[in-house]
Amino acid sequence: MNNKIKLAVAGAVLSAASVANAGIIIPAGDWTIDINGNVNAFANFTDSDKVKGTLTAANGALASGEDLDKEGRNQGINTGLLPAWLGFTGTTRQNDVDVSFTISMQPGVSDNGVTGDGATGDSSVTNTFLSRQAFVTFGDKSWGTIKLGKDLGIFASQAILNDMTLLGVGSGANTSGGALNTTNGGIGTGYIYAAWKGQISYTTPNMNGFQATIGITNPNQNFGMANNAATADSKLYQDRFGVEAQAIYSWAGDVSGKVWVGGASYDVTGDTNNDSDYTAFDSADVDSYTASVWDIGANINTGNLGLTAYYYNGDGVGTTFMGNLGVQSTGGKFKKRDSDGGYLQATYVIPTGTKLGLAYGVSKLDEASGETDADLIEQNDRWTVGAYHPLTKHLNLVAEYNKIESEGQSSAHQMESDTFSLGAILFF
Repeated sequence: MNNKIKLAVAGAVLSAASVANAGIIIPAGDWTIDINGNVNAFANFTDSDKVKGTLTAANGALASGEDLDKEGRNQGINTGLLPAWLGFTGTTRQNDVDVSFTISMQPGVSDNGVTGDGATGDSSVTNTFLSRQAFVTFGDKSWGTIKLGKDLGIFASQAILNDMTLLGVGSGANTSGGALNTTNGGIGTGYIYAAWKGQISYTTPNMNGFQATIGITNPNQNFGMANNAATADSKLYQDRFGVEAQAIYSWAGDVSGKVWVGGASYDVTGDTNNDSDYTAFDSADVDSYTASVWDIGANINTGNLGLTAYYYNGDGVGTTFMGNLGVQSTGGKFKKRDSDGGYLQATYVIPTGTKLGLAYGVSKLDEASGETDADLIEQNDRWTVGAYHPLTKHLNLVAEYNKIESEGQSSAHQMESDTFSLGAILFF
C-alpha cells in the first residue's frame, strides 16, 4: 500500500479498525507492483438553522445554511473526507538505491447533476475526477529519500492524517457530490488543508525515531482570495516556490506515539483592485507580502486509548485552505490577517473492536489592522462524535455526528448545522 494510504490507515484508524496492511501485490520482473485504495460512501442527514445576519460561505463560513426552499434539512449520498481511491505503486532496488513511483486517481461516488455525470448545463455542479498523486522517490535508509512530483503537502499533513474524520465525513456533507468531490472532515475546523502539491522534497533517514522533511512546492497561480467588504475580491498569486518543512519524533512501547512540528512560507503578489485580467492594470495597485505558518502536534496511544492534540498559528495564510481570506486589500496595500486553531481528539476501543471517538476543533481568523467587516468569518468550530467498527479485515462501518458552528466578527452573524452520517469505507 502506498505511503500516504499507510499513513491514513495508521493515523486515522489509529490501529483500531482493522484494514489491510498492503494492497494487491504483484511481482513484475525487477519491480513489485502494489495496487491499493479505498471505496467509501455515506448517507448524510443535515439539519441547518436559519442563517443569522449576512454570513456566507464566501466569507469563510463552513456551517450549512437553509436550502433554496428555505428548508433547514437536506440529505445526500456522498463520498466522505477521503475520496474513492485507486493507486498504483511500483518499488524496486537498483544500484543500491530504493526507487519507487506512485500514480493514483480519485473518482467520487455521487453527483448532484440529473444525469449523474456532471452534465447538467450548470457549470457550478460538476463532480471533479481527481488526480492527486504522481511522484517518484529514490534513496536509501543510510542517507534519506528524495521525492519529485505531486503528493500531499508537507505542512499540516500530520494534522489531517491523524484526524479520525479521515474515515468519515466531518463538515461539508452538503457540498460533496456537487462542486467538491469530498467533504471537509476537520479542514477549516482545526487545521488548514495540506492540499496536493507539486513538490521536490528531501526526507532524512530515520534516526532513532527522529525524521525530518523539507521541500519546495509549486507556486500556486491562485493563492486564495483577499476579502474586502468595500471592493471586489482580489486574486492572489505566489511568485516563488513555497517552502515547507516538518520534523517528527516517534516511539514505541506500552505508551507509543509521536510529536511533530512544522512550518511553511510563501511569497504572494496580487492586484489590490482586482484587476486580475490586467484590462485596467495599474502597477500602483500591485502589492506583495509573505504568508507564514507553523504548527505542533502529538498523538499518544496506550492500551485502547488514543489522544491527539494539534495547534497552528499563521500570518497571512487565512483559514480552511491555504491563502483563503489571508489578507485585506485597501488603499493599494494588502494587510495580513492572523489566524490560529487546532483540535483535541480522544478515541477508545471497546470490547467489540469498535473505536469510539470524540473531537473538538476550531479555526479562528482575526481582522486586519484597522479592518471592520462584521460578516467576515471569525471562527468555525466542530464537535464530532464517531463510531468506527471493523466488520472485516478490510471493511469498516462508520457512524458519525458533526455539529458545525460558524460565527462572524460580530455575533449578529452566525450559522449552525448538525449532520448525522452512516456509511462504510473499504481499504484494499
